[in-house]
Amino acid sequence: MIRSMTAFGSASVNLPIGTVTLELRSVNSRYLDLYFRVPDELRHLEAALRERLCAAVPRGKVEVRANLLRRAQTDPGRINIAALQGAAELLQAVRAVVPDTAAPRLAELLAWPGVQADADDPAQWDEAVLAACNQALVQFQQARDAEGARLAGVMREKASAIGEVLEQVQGQLPQILNDYRERLGRKLRDTVATAFPGGFQNISGAELSERLAQEATLFTLRIDVDEELARLKSHLTELDRILGGGGASGRGRPSGSPGKRLDFLFQEMNREANTLGSKAGAIEMTRAAVDLKLLIEQLREQAQNIE
Repeated sequence: MIRSMTAFGSASVNLPIGTVTLELRSVNSRYLDLYFRVPDELRHLEAALRERLCAAVPRGKVEVRANLLRRAQTDPGRINIAALQGAAELLQAVRAVVPDTAAPRLAELLAWPGVQADADDPAQWDEAVLAACNQALVQFQQARDAEGARLAGVMREKASAIGEVLEQVQGQLPQILNDYRERLGRKLRDTVATAFPGGFQNISGAELSERLAQEATLFTLRIDVDEELARLKSHLTELDRILGGGGASGRGRPSGSPGKRLDFLFQEMNREANTLGSKAGAIEMTRAAVDLKLLIEQLREQAQNIE
């Protein structure tokens, strides 16, 4: 399945002492980059969170945000008086320098580290944080799958358009080659007649025609794009296989990073389109080469977000 590197997932876990909220955001990146924005109380969980994310996400720049919202205690007996006294002493020290410093509100005091007795041990949040991570990962993966399916659909549409351009060129190619051969033959005859006026007495018409035909065939090879068209069609088959279509061979999507495979594939397709343009002997082929390069670039842009 094709997955996007752009996704979002979040989850919350409620505890008697408060609520844990964890969010996962990701954008495209060549490698897996993890960034954590978590409270100090949860820093010791970064290794466990990293292990879970590395097992689930091969590529992308992933930001992990976690927040703790402590529930205010209504039982005065569960308030840590020593922590409150520490906060008061800190306020006095600040007011000694900045006299007009406002006193903190009750909610701010209750959120002060260690004021609520249940908040003294950060380990009690661990299970909730890891559970929130698992739930957020489910939503995160669903978002990646949905966006990946959308990207695959767009890419199949572009691939279909490329196939139509190739079929159009294939149908026009015999007439293009014939017209080019005739133009080249006339040009060669005119060149020989100009260079050797009255010089055809010593060469038969059949021999002259044969030589001109050989020259025309030689130059025609320069605009024969059958190989380029065949390779582009082969690349379209491989694209379908990478996207999960299976292709004509019936084989499934290859292993490895689809995004990296697609990037290499589009480089090869663009090379064939450039060769097609360089061999252009008719305006139809020039237009086809331009259309192909535009469609391939659009495919490349979509693939930038694929895992």
